[in-house]
Amino acid sequence: MTHTAILFGSIGTLAETSELQRRAYNAAFAAHDLDWVWERQRYYRMLNRPGGRARLADYAVDAGQSVDVDAVHATKERVFASLVDRSGLEPRPGVVETISTARHRGVPVGLCTTTTPAQVGLVLDGLAPHVTQVDFDWVGDVTMVDRPKPAPDIYLAALDALGLKPAGVLAIEDTPESAEAARAAGLSVVGFPGEAGKGRAFPSDAPVVDRLGAHIVDGNLKLAAE
Repeated sequence: MTHTAILFGSIGTLAETSELQRRAYNAAFAAHDLDWVWERQRYYRMLNRPGGRARLADYAVDAGQSVDVDAVHATKERVFASLVDRSGLEPRPGVVETISTARHRGVPVGLCTTTTPAQVGLVLDGLAPHVTQVDFDWVGDVTMVDRPKPAPDIYLAALDALGLKPAGVLAIEDTPESAEAARAAGLSVVGFPGEAGKGRAFPSDAPVVDRLGAHIVDGNLKLAAE
């Protein structure tokens, strides 16, 4: 059964950005005279909670420091933009095939992230010409909802905008927390963890894959998980 829509759930399902993000955070800390260094494994554990500003605020509380979270996060985004502009981004395995297959078959494709519009634009620019904004029938971001993930709001907004019911719609997510957001919206989910999410427990009924492809659009999730 071909799915009625394919919804990519985050920028991390399109491109591996975690390491560039970590480097950008550490550069921002140095720029703001903070003696913080987020090592790789620590940062990956912190990604269990969605939301960069929330992670910064929590870390400042744990460190017992008063920090201008918005200013640090803005610096981090500027550094990340510079890194992406310098090196570009590569689509994750099977992403291009999945999008092209869906579009060829008339299946809507959405991007249901709750990151900032700037981050969305930056990542899509970095992925060009392989993946661009015109490949998506709908692109969401954090400004469109009252509650970010793990709340299901962004998925509900996508369903409303695309005129779809949950049945038959597939969400592709890279973290268990975001997968739960899709499940709460009534969607089927396939786990597609990146480096930061490998080995983590996704919902028990969600197959977990290391690459996408045409079979995802066809609804052959058994094949996807093999």
